[in-house]
Amino acid sequence: MISQVFLLSAKGDHLIYKDFRGEAGRDVINVFYEKVNALPGDQPPVVMHHEGLHFVHVRQGGLYCVATTRSNPSPFTLTEFLNRLAALIRDYCGSLSEQSVSLNSALIYELLDEMLDFGYPQTSSTEILKNFIQTEAVTPKPFSLLDLRNVGLFGADTQHSKVAPSAAASRPVLSTRGEPGGKNEIFVDVIERLTVVIGSNGTLLKADIQGEIRLKCFLPSCSEMRIGLNEEFSIGKTQLRGYGAAVRVDECSFHEAVKLDEFENQRVLRVTPSQGEHTVMQYQLSDELPSPPPFRLFHSLEREPSGRLLVYLKLRCDLPPKNAALNVVVNLPVPKGSVSLSQELSSPDQSAELQPISRAVRWEIPRFPGGAQLSALFKLEGSGLSAASLLEVGPVSLSFELPKLTCTGLQIRFLRLSPPLPALPQRWVRYVTHSDSYTIRM
Repeated sequence: MISQVFLLSAKGDHLIYKDFRGEAGRDVINVFYEKVNALPGDQPPVVMHHEGLHFVHVRQGGLYCVATTRSNPSPFTLTEFLNRLAALIRDYCGSLSEQSVSLNSALIYELLDEMLDFGYPQTSSTEILKNFIQTEAVTPKPFSLLDLRNVGLFGADTQHSKVAPSAAASRPVLSTRGEPGGKNEIFVDVIERLTVVIGSNGTLLKADIQGEIRLKCFLPSCSEMRIGLNEEFSIGKTQLRGYGAAVRVDECSFHEAVKLDEFENQRVLRVTPSQGEHTVMQYQLSDELPSPPPFRLFHSLEREPSGRLLVYLKLRCDLPPKNAALNVVVNLPVPKGSVSLSQELSSPDQSAELQPISRAVRWEIPRFPGGAQLSALFKLEGSGLSAASLLEVGPVSLSFELPKLTCTGLQIRFLRLSPPLPALPQRWVRYVTHSDSYTIRM
């Protein structure tokens, strides 16, 4: 079934390689990476082919997880296997990154040996595998304030201001030798991905929210957990609940282990989690946003007699003042004749550069407070820039992260264990919204 499994970094570095059936050589790694880079766009197809060999891959944590086969199994089976492999690496190594994989290569090879027998999947259960895995995980170096990419956003219940350590949820869930793995803690992520298209006149043309409630449990044994959602949470356009502001989604699905007998009346999810990471609930809201879009763009374009193009952008953040967007990146496509860029930015912490390969200006804003406005003036010079070149400018695409915020308004009311454990574990809840695709036409 599965001939080979390998993990690559975003730059093509070989991190893990395991051959189960001897049906192809190691050179197929370079073949896969060349095919991925040769394709246009940022999202190559999940399934690709080369001389009778099928490549199936997923990309998580900035890594390519790839399986090859010469037979014709269901691609969904292989995709699910790779997703489970990525989840197991997070459970056993604490996180899925190039550093954690490099430090724990022996552990990952041991996992693959137990998961596959001559290329046939045997098990991907964290509970079953922990009885066979003997290699101890190596934890990456402690968090550094100089590396802002690892900043954690975990916070306690919304009524409190205490915050968990940044790397609290990035440690191994399991202690393979039966030793205590750290504090007894439970982390709940409410993660939403936002897709928005805004017309040149500011009209909202498309809005879509994909969300999930993700649970990561560090308890060696756990009693039943009750997760309370908004009392006004409703599903569909006809169902209304309560007297407060309704939190509505079009549809949702639940993990098979979730018990829903209290969900209809009390909006409570009951689950008995095992150690590891689980997606408890997934939901979707289409064609509307409960709140205004987080960003609005105002622009003007002008061509000087010398042929230089002036692009003025004013970006407004419509989040509440207590919130802020992080790692905001604005990509502005420019005419193909553009060869140089000079800019005037409204604050010194911003940066901008012209990327010749993608023919776009990349404007980076590390932190964007709610209610603020930032501006940028880009002066483009090049050969053959005419008045018609103004039509090649745009549309603008944004990527960003909104911590402590969900666009649907979904909240965790409480997180309780029943019956209570003698030593009450710490419980942490994080809310975060990512931009999946945020486009503003000009």
